[in-house]
Amino acid sequence: MICVTRDNGAAARRRRCVAGLCRRRWRLRAGIAMLAVTLLAPAAGAADLDDSILRGSYSDMFSASRYSRWDGVNFGIQLGLTSMDTDFGNSTSQLVAYILRNSTLESEASPSSWTALPHNITNSRNYGAFLGYSTQWEQLVLGIDAAYNRPSSMQASASDSISRRVTTSDGVTHDVTITAQSTMKLVDYATLRMRAGYAVGQFLPYAFVGGAVGRFNYTSSATVTSDETPPAPTPPFTFGPITQSNNKDNAVVGGFTVGLGMDVAVLPNVFLRGEWEFVGFAPANGIRSAINTGRVALGVKF
Repeated sequence: MICVTRDNGAAARRRRCVAGLCRRRWRLRAGIAMLAVTLLAPAAGAADLDDSILRGSYSDMFSASRYSRWDGVNFGIQLGLTSMDTDFGNSTSQLVAYILRNSTLESEASPSSWTALPHNITNSRNYGAFLGYSTQWEQLVLGIDAAYNRPSSMQASASDSISRRVTTSDGVTHDVTITAQSTMKLVDYATLRMRAGYAVGQFLPYAFVGGAVGRFNYTSSATVTSDETPPAPTPPFTFGPITQSNNKDNAVVGGFTVGLGMDVAVLPNVFLRGEWEFVGFAPANGIRSAINTGRVALGVKF
């Protein structure tokens, strides 16, 4: 009976030891698992957060919607090639009219209205800058811009003469010769334009219309000679030559402008521009000028 009791007590102790060891091992494993979950969960969440932030910043920076926005302030520099068509035909009219003032020849034959000089076309590089503001409703873009342009060298000149024979009511035959010379130089010009465009992705085709003002230097001179043969017995005689001239620097002349162009966004806030512009100026001293310009520009919008 004593041996059995001893054996049973030892077995019970062994069973209790095994059970305690198992519980300790289970608790250790559970603790390690909970620690792993605690440490790994924030890291996974942070990775997801960082990844979403990176994805969001990348999408915002390079999304197509940022390229298609054209509202706000814009400015830039531009370079082009300009062709100026200058009509000198009436540039000496006032001078001839003054020389022949109060004469039968002028009142009846009007030599001052004769076209003594031709057109002249000259080309030059053109550079400048622009500043504008645009508003946008979906694809429609409306804006206004001001630009300053200066050609590198834009001067035209013409010289010629014209001769005609006329007989006035007093019986005098006039062999009239008018010799004329004129020059016209465009110093610079500025425009104020209204623009309307239609945004297609990163492209903005547009049209514009507005006003222009330019500075010109001009000179003109005219010489009139008339060999006159009155009825006999009065002998022939020669009137002239008589010369008149005028000139002016920095004459301010108004005008208008129209044209077409396209802006292309190469970065969200940077664009390239291609443009054709026509500017027609009012006559200055009887000289009428018009310019056609093809240009490229680099601009920034914000």
